[in-house]
Amino acid sequence: MAERLRVALAEDHYLVREGIRSALEETGEVEVVAAVGAPDPLAEAVRRLHPDVVITDIRMPPDHRTEGIELAHRVRALHPDIGVIVLSQYAEAAYALQLLGEGSAGFAYLLKDRVGDPEQLLRAVREVAAGGSVIDPDVVATLVAHSSRGPTSALADLTTRERDVLEQMAQGRTNAGIATHLHLSESSVEKYSGAIFAKLHLTDEPQVHRRVAAVLAYLRDAGRAAPIRPSPP
Repeated sequence: MAERLRVALAEDHYLVREGIRSALEETGEVEVVAAVGAPDPLAEAVRRLHPDVVITDIRMPPDHRTEGIELAHRVRALHPDIGVIVLSQYAEAAYALQLLGEGSAGFAYLLKDRVGDPEQLLRAVREVAAGGSVIDPDVVATLVAHSSRGPTSALADLTTRERDVLEQMAQGRTNAGIATHLHLSESSVEKYSGAIFAKLHLTDEPQVHRRVAAVLAYLRDAGRAAPIRPSPP
């Protein structure tokens, strides 16, 4: 049996925290080595236990704003090999951009609704542990809506089908998966992908993953028009 992935979890609501812990451990692929309610105890647990992945709520004590994002960046600055998943109630492009804007490898931004589907959460754990990146499909849908706002958009030149392919790309699907979902051939997906990369001026450089860069173009475009707003009282 493969060695289980070790996860440290921060969530200030006890029932949600225990629900996430239970859902992950019941898969048999994850060991939750720490489950705490605030950023500082999680940072200490990471220092002592060095898990494979950290999962944190976006809003944590003391101010319940973006402490989870700040914690994610702190963890990765000290431990670049640890994957980080930020859970949020908000399908806000600006929040995702704040998390991923300086680099997406090993990060995931998921809506809390995914906690109810252990397989989706487990896929994200696997992906960030391997250095990949995940953006919640509902956030991607928000980005698609924002991307058609006018000629100043970085994505304004994409056709409807190219937009469809980029949306599926952002959800982490392979070319084969995109082809199946959109009822296209793989060669057509490769053609559309090439057109997307060309229109977004993304070259195939060793240090730049063009799929991730294309998704971040979505994030930046939507983020310009969707600033982070304070949470309602």
